[in-house]
Parts: sequence; C-alpha cells; structure tokens
Amino acid sequence: MTVRTEHPVRAVRTEWSVRSGPYASNGGKGQVARAMTSEVMDAATGDVRLKVMSAELAASAVPFARDAASDGRPRVGTLLRDWRRRRRLSQLELALRADSSARHLSCVETGRARPSRALVLRLAEHLDVPLRERNSLLLAAGYAPAYRESGLEDDGLRSVRGALDMMLTSHLPYPAVVVDRGWNVVTGNRAMGVLLDGVPPELLAPPANVARMALHPEGLAARCTNLPEVRDHFMERLQREAEATGDPELRALYEEVRAYGPPEAATTLAHEPTGPRTPEAVLPLRFRTPHGELALFSTMAVIGAPNDVTLSELAIELFFPLDDRTAEVLRTLDDAAG
Repeated sequence: MTVRTEHPVRAVRTEWSVRSGPYASNGGKGQVARAMTSEVMDAATGDVRLKVMSAELAASAVPFARDAASDGRPRVGTLLRDWRRRRRLSQLELALRADSSARHLSCVETGRARPSRALVLRLAEHLDVPLRERNSLLLAAGYAPAYRESGLEDDGLRSVRGALDMMLTSHLPYPAVVVDRGWNVVTGNRAMGVLLDGVPPELLAPPANVARMALHPEGLAARCTNLPEVRDHFMERLQREAEATGDPELRALYEEVRAYGPPEAATTLAHEPTGPRTPEAVLPLRFRTPHGELALFSTMAVIGAPNDVTLSELAIELFFPLDDRTAEVLRTLDDAAG
C-alpha cells in the first residue's frame, strides 16, 4: 500500500527564549530569542533534511570579557586578573578577602560572569588599585566612574590648597615640594631654590619633573657628592611605583632616567671611604653649594582617605637638615630671601 501526502510540509519553525541561567544575556535580566528552523525537503519522496540555525545560541556562550573589546580596550576580567597577578595573589586568596568565591572570581576573570559594581569596587579595594584605575575598571565593566577628578584650582579643593600652602610655608626655611604621581612638580616653597640652583632652565620648564631635575647629568646630579647611593635609591623607588601602579608614564620615566649617563664630575664628587663607616640612619642627599656641602634627608606625606583622583595622586616631600651646619645655612639663606 502506498500512502501519498497531498499537503507536503514545507517548513516547521520553532522559537524559544532564554530568560535566565548561564546563557542569559545582561546577567539574566534580558530576553534573548533563539531560533531553530527545520526544513523538510521533498516530503513526497521521504527525503528529510534538518537544518538548525544555531549561530545565536553559539554566540551566547562567548565569554563576557575577552582580552580586548571590539574597540581594542581591555575587558574588566582581564584588568582584574592583571591586578591580581601584579599583587601576587591567588584567586582563592583574593576571593576570601573580598567575601566572594574563587569560582565566581574565575568566571569574572574569564568572562563567564559579569561582576556587580559593588564587587568591582570591593576587589579594587583589596587589590589596592589606585583611584584612577578603579574608574577604568568600572568603565570596563559598564558602570559609571565612582571617583571624580578635579583640577587643583577647583573651588571644591580650596581647603586642600590651603592645607598644602600652610605645609609649604610653615616648613621654611627648609625645602618642600608637592608632586603628582608622575613626579611632576605641582608647587613648592622658595627654599627649593637651594636644591635647584644651577639646574638648566630646560629642566625647570613646566612640567618640571623631580626625577629629571635630580638625576639628569646636568641637573642636581652634577653637584651631588653621594650620587651612586642617591641614584640607586631613587631608581628602586621609581621602579617600585611603576610596578605598583601599572602606570605606563611612570614606566617610561623610569626607562628614560635609567638611560642617563653619570655626570663627568660624578667620580670626583663622590666621597672616598677612608675606613670602616657606620651606616647612617637615613640616606642623605649631599650636594655642593657656594656655601659648602649641605646634607638633607626627606619625608613623604600624602592626603589621607582621598575620594578624588587628583588628591589621591599628590605627595608632599619635606626636606630636613641632617646636621646643624646645613640648618644654619638654610636659615641664613631664607632670611636673606625673605
């Protein structure tokens, strides 16, 4: 017996939706339509061919955060992973600190999960990420920045400017300088002239940089009598800050300063040890002046608990005399300048 179909089936189309679960878009809050189309061809001869349109389904399994977005910017998972590795933490260690799970953190880093805004900030806090980079993490995750970036002359920072001015003025007759994260000079007091005397104008032109002024062969380095120790200390500090912040400008500055050759007078200025020497409590900066050799050490101060990117990147370096003679010379010079 032969049965013929008078009305052959030409196409059958089925649609379904994913509203939640691991393949849901937008954290499971959106609705993504998936289409499966089956076509029955030559029904009269019984030749059936199934064609499944599954491109959208395959795309739903693509991680949320690849190494780079379509515009070339790193995704939040990649950035968080880089910060975790920079801090030498395992996923488990960071997850425990941030009150999360290693599994969820792994999904965030590989892009299988989108972190909440609160989690991004919590991870950034425990990774000691600078405020500028915390904003970058939030933007990469699709959220608005949490920290504003003001100009130091903005009205909202008037009280901070007053505090900085007070610190610089009250520290006279000793030198003091305010720098940003890249060691560019923001402001300083008049006693800084003792350190900068003889530095070429091109090194003092804005944006003047402390690293260049101190270590350039034509800068303060030409008058520094313990340059090898000072240079080693400054270079180690600069390298450590470049690694801790991940700032490419700091890394470029480090590479630039490292390439400086020693000043011609460096070998004649350096102290020659005359016998066993007791290490000093602090590393001094010793330099020649028309008033003889002066010796200073410094302390660094930062603004506590900043919520502004600009303020978080400021540091105040305060120089103090290492001996009575240096203190007397600085007082005399400031009296003459005042």
